[in-house]
Amino acid sequence: MRTLLAAVLLTVALPLLADDKTKLAIHVVNQYDKPVSNASVIVRFKHSFNPIKMSKIRTSWELRTSQEGMARIPSIPKGQVQIQIIAKNYQTFGETFDVTEDERTVEIKLNPPQAQYSAH
Repeated sequence: MRTLLAAVLLTVALPLLADDKTKLAIHVVNQYDKPVSNASVIVRFKHSFNPIKMSKIRTSWELRTSQEGMARIPSIPKGQVQIQIIAKNYQTFGETFDVTEDERTVEIKLNPPQAQYSAH
């Protein structure tokens, strides 16, 4: 009886675990749609929708964009993530995204820094 129960639980739990993962790619470009390389990309989970927490889940990643402006994080839990981009000569970007697809590419356009004004 226990063997049958274990088999039924595995049959139900494995698809839930597989369906709860996504591949996240972040594409960073400038205002002219040119890739921004070597930008710092920080991804943090705000909420995790993983119904079965059988192992410790990593909740943040820090990486750099490639020459094509891409940063990839394979096989992460679906849910709400905060993405922050820091690049030299651009405004810092930060926004929260709901990641519910099996694969998602987030397109981020960085703006040049704003002009600075002095009150003196």
